[in-house]
Amino acid sequence: MGGVGDEEPATKRMKLSPGQLRGLSNGSSITEPVAGSSRDLMARPLTSEGDEEVVGSKGVIKRVEFVRLIAKALYSLGYKKSSAHLEEESGIPLHSSVVTLFMQQILDGNWDGSVDTLQKIGLSDENITKSASFMILEQKFFELLDDEKDMDALKTLRTEIVPLCINGSRVRELSSCIVSPSFGGTPGKNIARAKSRPKLLEDLQKLLPPTVMILERRLEHLVEQALVLQRDACIFHNSLNEEMSLYTDHRCGRDQIPSRTLQILQAHSDEVWFLQFSHNGKYLASSSSDRLAIIWEVDVNGCVSLKHRLSGHQKPVSIVSWSPDDHQLLTCGVEEVVRRWDVSSGECLHVYEKPGLGLVSCGWFPDGKWIFSGVSDKSICMWELDGKELECWKGQRTLRISDLEITSDGKQIISTCRDNAILLLDREAKVEILIEEDQTITSFSLSRDNRFLLVNLLNQEIHLWSIEGEIKLVAKYKGHKRTRFVIRSCFGGLEQAFIASGSEDSQVYVWHRGSGELIEALPGHSGAVNCVSWNPTNTHMLASASDDRTIRIWGLKELKVKHRDAHSNGVHYCNGGT
Repeated sequence: MGGVGDEEPATKRMKLSPGQLRGLSNGSSITEPVAGSSRDLMARPLTSEGDEEVVGSKGVIKRVEFVRLIAKALYSLGYKKSSAHLEEESGIPLHSSVVTLFMQQILDGNWDGSVDTLQKIGLSDENITKSASFMILEQKFFELLDDEKDMDALKTLRTEIVPLCINGSRVRELSSCIVSPSFGGTPGKNIARAKSRPKLLEDLQKLLPPTVMILERRLEHLVEQALVLQRDACIFHNSLNEEMSLYTDHRCGRDQIPSRTLQILQAHSDEVWFLQFSHNGKYLASSSSDRLAIIWEVDVNGCVSLKHRLSGHQKPVSIVSWSPDDHQLLTCGVEEVVRRWDVSSGECLHVYEKPGLGLVSCGWFPDGKWIFSGVSDKSICMWELDGKELECWKGQRTLRISDLEITSDGKQIISTCRDNAILLLDREAKVEILIEEDQTITSFSLSRDNRFLLVNLLNQEIHLWSIEGEIKLVAKYKGHKRTRFVIRSCFGGLEQAFIASGSEDSQVYVWHRGSGELIEALPGHSGAVNCVSWNPTNTHMLASASDDRTIRIWGLKELKVKHRDAHSNGVHYCNGGT
């Protein structure tokens, strides 16, 4: 069902005089209709050949409903005369005279009259009638209180609201408004006060059957819904700026997907294992078997340049993790230590280690005050930034080579606890949930909204799990190659509507998340593609890391990239070639 839109401007509401309201009730017509009112009493069906009960080629749109929705939309847009003329010419009233009178009585604050008129509408469900009466009388109660007519408000409560015999808890709250003056000395100030009368009318529209009172903005809602469904069905939709028109069906092309190599970054001297864009999209961090991590800077034009080489690890650097504010970066060596770096200066701020053990993964808590890491003894440890160990979850919590994630509320830590199982550890409730696969898990990643988990498997499949509420497998993606190495995938694009993955066949694969359809297989690398990362603030920028020692930056095909020196700060610029 459609929602209620913003209130109409005051100029779009016409107030009827008592005489006009009487005219509505005794069968005469009105001259100026209230917004959303009826001219049914002046409406006369015009005889025309070919009038049908349904319109449209599919035969599913009822003519009466369609005309009423158009009339309602015209009133909402302020075209009262056009709407009234439509009612007259079609012979289809927007509302009955009783409903029109009821609506005007609500806007006028004629509470007793509106309750009486409500009974005349002829609702089949008595519960709806009682609930609507309760809403009206509650408004009357609060307006009396606001006018400091406490005794009249008490009388309304006792003689009109209580006899309805519904919503007892709310009745007690209303009683407290009179019996116990609260906070600040004014009765009932801690209880929801009187709403505006137009808002009350909107709430009543939601309660009453739509055949009686059409919801505000109903036609607009249906049109928006149609556009959204078209957009969601478009597997290439990947731009906020993509205009949608009512004149044509929405359809994007492949040119919305980053599929052209714009830059090749060549600052690493060995296989590039991991990379990740910062949350603000202004930086890219990469890690390599050459024992280096590199921070790259993304300028306003989308060009990527080297900012800092981070040296100090004695083993290959397996993973990096950005702080929530993107001011710091964690790097983890293979079963070694975790280092924390200042992004601005490139300085190492702290080294985290466990004597006799190696660290295998790292991450930040959402507030940026703590970090956590997987340990080679299969435990997970948490530290303050200064290195003080706060907590350690012992047991089979992680593997020697393991991804580690934490939800944005900081409550749930996610890790690979067995070859074929992922552990969801609730820190507060001390509850553990397992996601079990039939195949060995090689890597996983968490969606930005914490609702989905993307799991890479040994059998060359990627599984999408919903972890919100009931845990369930919702999609599978196939096509990429994985036989020996850890291959990582990621969410990306507009509203993370796409899945991208590396592959051992040197290509980058892109699927539409919802349909599972393979959209692109991007050639260019000359070695296995180990990891991909989609820029969270630029839906048209994708990065890939490969065993060929390079990082490729992918963008849209039509973008023009200015040629610069072949080598500049470790960056090789190209215009889509290999």
